[in-house]
Amino acid sequence: MDLQLGGKRAVVTGAARGIGLAVATTLAAEGVRVALVGRDLAALTAAAEQVGGGAIPVVADTTDDAAVRAMVEHVVAGFGGVDILVNGAAKPGGGPAPALADLTDDELRAHLETKVLGYLRCCRAVAPHMTAQGWGRIVNISGLNARLATSIVGSIRNVAVAALTKNLADELGPSGVNVTVVHPGLVITERSPAVFAALAEQEGGTPEAVEARFAAGTSINHVVTAQEVADVVVFLCSPRSVSITGDAVATGGGSRGAIHY
Repeated sequence: MDLQLGGKRAVVTGAARGIGLAVATTLAAEGVRVALVGRDLAALTAAAEQVGGGAIPVVADTTDDAAVRAMVEHVVAGFGGVDILVNGAAKPGGGPAPALADLTDDELRAHLETKVLGYLRCCRAVAPHMTAQGWGRIVNISGLNARLATSIVGSIRNVAVAALTKNLADELGPSGVNVTVVHPGLVITERSPAVFAALAEQEGGTPEAVEARFAAGTSINHVVTAQEVADVVVFLCSPRSVSITGDAVATGGGSRGAIHY
């Protein structure tokens, strides 16, 4: 299937590694010019070289509205416009979730400032360019904690991203801009081998056993990779996805027993 993405222009935040890097690489393979956005110039430069296809690194802190607006204007000036935004820059949420008594206001604020308000800032900056041309795609990377009550912070920030997505989809849809949210679960990234090894040491097992345990929690008995998430995201970035907007697409390999509708 031709995704009809050749010549499109994209901004991907959180693009130096993980899902963001996989998305940027896959977009570039489809003929998209990609701006990789993050805070670490060295990491972004290395990632852009890996992505190829004329990808450029752009340093911006999405907690700073002025920096976000400057980043978008820089991309528009360089690419001649922007067609796609993939929001992935977020404070890592790994590790045991703190209990209510241990959760501080500042910890929750930090997650909301980066993931929810950061996504909002990026959407607000690109939306005028997309609506003026009558076409655009925004994909917000959230997470399956939106459907689980295992982490106060994880649930609140991911549900908030889903709510943001639906509101923007309704507002921007008449102007040809589709907005969707993708909920990955546990994903195999560059960090996974070290994480599995650490868990194996704690449990007295092997990294392979740890991964198998996580895989058993999915319907497909497989821990999804960053590339497999990226494949879904890139479809949602394409003109082929016109019938999908405002909705959540889960990419966690299936949650056993759950029915979402």
